Amino acid sequence: AKMQKYLLYNSVEPEELPTLRELSTVEICKVWSGMSRHIYRQLLQKKAVEIGVGSFAVVPTHANVAEGKVLPVERPMFILSKSLKMFYNLESDETKIPDETPVVHPDFEEIAANIHFRHEIVEQCVQETLLCFAGALRDNKEVEFSFR
Repeated sequence: AKMQKYLLYNSVEPEELPTLRELSTVEICKVWSGMSRHIYRQLLQKKAVEIGVGSFAVVPTHANVAEGKVLPVERPMFILSKSLKMFYNLESDETKIPDETPVVHPDFEEIAANIHFRHEIVEQCVQETLLCFAGALRDNKEVEFSFR
């Protein structure tokens, strides 16, 4: 049911995003860099992290090296949730999280402790940013989400 809130029938209005309104850009970036480090640590432990609009996971793939040689490698990816893809009519490659990979949710308390924020603020900031992201998908806007 948590995912449903990112399936938007209407545009996201600024008043629906009270936390983002209160935070400075620097603070929002701080939350996401804390989130990013947290996700990275989970990936290192071979876990996938589900964030509502999709999951970060390490997936086996193949890298083409010299003269048609192919090397099996693992690469971190963001996999958009199926219902989001269908709802917004998006095209993307079918990527599956390996069956043996445990899927976890972000530990907002841990992230908040690491960046010295209240965990409610961190959780709301992340959810509201994702609502913006969903709103941009809904309105067919270009979205650039960069993670280190």
